[in-house]
Amino acid sequence: MAKEVIHTDEAPAPIGPYSQAIKAGSTLFVSGQIALDANSGELINDNITEETHQVMKNLESILRAAGVGFSQVVKCSIFVKNMDDFATVNEAYGQYFKELPPARETVEVSRLPKNVNVEISCIATLD
Repeated sequence: MAKEVIHTDEAPAPIGPYSQAIKAGSTLFVSGQIALDANSGELINDNITEETHQVMKNLESILRAAGVGFSQVVKCSIFVKNMDDFATVNEAYGQYFKELPPARETVEVSRLPKNVNVEISCIATLD
């Protein structure tokens, strides 16, 4: 099965040897996104709500580059530095999935890239 790299300048460039997303068959695998602003390169992390919205905007830009949107997302993985932020992250995240939210897990981790508070990845169908 051939795979295709999906890239957009509207989302942060990868900070390591990985792609923003990979299309494999009719599935899109989007790498974990943090709250980096693609234009300025600055972290948006004054508060967890703002940080989560920036992460979701980055995911949305990559999904759009692949020709899909949040309605095609079937699975998300959320990594948080502090599970006490769960409700706040959940509230912001939920604004992007009004109907038929995807499957997901939320995991507390000890550290994330650039010491951010939240990272989210997703898998979408291209059908």
